[in-house]
Amino acid sequence: MERVGIGIIGCGNISGAYLKAMTSAFPILDIRGLADLNRELAEAKAKEFNLQARSVEELLADPRVEIIVNLTIPKAHVAVGLQALEAGKHTYSEKPLGINFAEGKKLADTAKARGLRIGAAPDTFLGGGHQTARTLIDDGVIGIPVGGTATFMCPGHERWHPNPAFYYEVGGGPMLDMGPYYITDLVNLLGPVAKVAGFAITPRNERIITSEPRNGERIPVHIPTHVAGVMAFANGAVVQIGMSFDVAGHKHVPLEVYGTEGTLIVPDPNHFGGAVEYLKKGGQFEDQPVTLPYADGNYRSLGVADLAHAVRSNRPHRASGDLALHVLEVMEAFQKASDTGSTVTLTTTTERPAPLSQSLVDGMLGK
Repeated sequence: MERVGIGIIGCGNISGAYLKAMTSAFPILDIRGLADLNRELAEAKAKEFNLQARSVEELLADPRVEIIVNLTIPKAHVAVGLQALEAGKHTYSEKPLGINFAEGKKLADTAKARGLRIGAAPDTFLGGGHQTARTLIDDGVIGIPVGGTATFMCPGHERWHPNPAFYYEVGGGPMLDMGPYYITDLVNLLGPVAKVAGFAITPRNERIITSEPRNGERIPVHIPTHVAGVMAFANGAVVQIGMSFDVAGHKHVPLEVYGTEGTLIVPDPNHFGGAVEYLKKGGQFEDQPVTLPYADGNYRSLGVADLAHAVRSNRPHRASGDLALHVLEVMEAFQKASDTGSTVTLTTTTERPAPLSQSLVDGMLGK
């Protein structure tokens, strides 16, 4: 299959994981250059991976570049995405699709008007651990889906990130930062969300950085940092969710899915693999074999590779704009529910992404 030209805009903290996977795991991806507003950063990353540093304008003007991978900070996702679409490029963004639903919808509408594709992280739901959980649910082992829990709670990213201020600006916070992993995986497992209820609070108006090189610096907090809510799915299941940068520690697993006949422990959706446990009603939790691919490492850019294959094969891609826009609306709905004290009905829906077939995987690996 003919390779697909890729241009990467944004060479920050997450770019290394993308580039490592792109250059080692997915032969269809042909990286034509890296760009960043900080030229030195782009040049350093290009040198590390034996690639070429270029300007944003050069990437957008290059006819060999078919997909722009947008790894900028959240508040720049839509602006850069619109630039790419206007240049005639498909675009794949780091999560979230936009910092609010209105921005994300503008990107989606522009792509549709121009006959182009958009996609967005996370793509971890395509990993072997999550696809195994999907197969078990599709095979009916848990019976009728009833509910579940989704939990990410920590003291905050200022403990480890070298430049954490953007996590506490508009477009940041635990829901927009970590919520995409959990909600996207739940849509993969259960289908679209119909209604949301919730509360969002901001216990502190500033944080103290404890990571280097900004150790001791105080940063303001402009967004809620503790969100608790409930998602009612279109299939009838009801899932509790907690996302926080204010919790010292807890004993919840990241994801549990309950059914009338059993319970699944689903791997951490920030990773591609992990243990899948199943409890049959009346029995004990037992590990389930994870034989599906992409469970043994960090395959960030798997969604880009699937998009590239979809472009060549003229089929839907899995980490799609429709999916990302729906998840973005779900996340924003928690704030709306908190502000209004009422349940919010979603205006969007989405199809469950197709399972990742072995034939597609073989194609991605060049077999």
